[in-house]
Amino acid sequence: MIEYQKILDKNMLNVFKDILKNIKDNGLSNNNHLYITFLTNHKNVELPNWLKQKYPQQMTIIIQYEYYDLEINKNNFSITLSFDDFKTNLKINYNAIVSFADPSSNFGLILQKNKMQKKVNKKSETNISKKDNVINFSNYKKN
Repeated sequence: MIEYQKILDKNMLNVFKDILKNIKDNGLSNNNHLYITFLTNHKNVELPNWLKQKYPQQMTIIIQYEYYDLEINKNNFSITLSFDDFKTNLKINYNAIVSFADPSSNFGLILQKNKMQKKVNKKSETNISKKDNVINFSNYKKN
């Protein structure tokens, strides 16, 4: 039996990894910025306790102006971001990634649709297309 969904999931994750590699090699330009939503309670996610307490299930980070030490590894990526002017290192396992998006390019993918729908509140669900793995950007665009 061909496991189409498993093959699709693996390749969507490879798209995410390639985007991270591109950011590491070339930086961001043309107003690009990446929203990454991930499960903070995933066993292979490393972040400070105060951040886990603030976001016990999931959180969204934005890679845009200030990010440091982006490293892409086989099973995870690590990045240092500033939270209230406090540099914080995050290590995020790829299996914990729920979605990623670049609203400036009108591009995004949902990698874990089922987990995301269970954990997000009703207000946030308006940003998720229930028909496919593409994020609706109408609520992210500036007027």
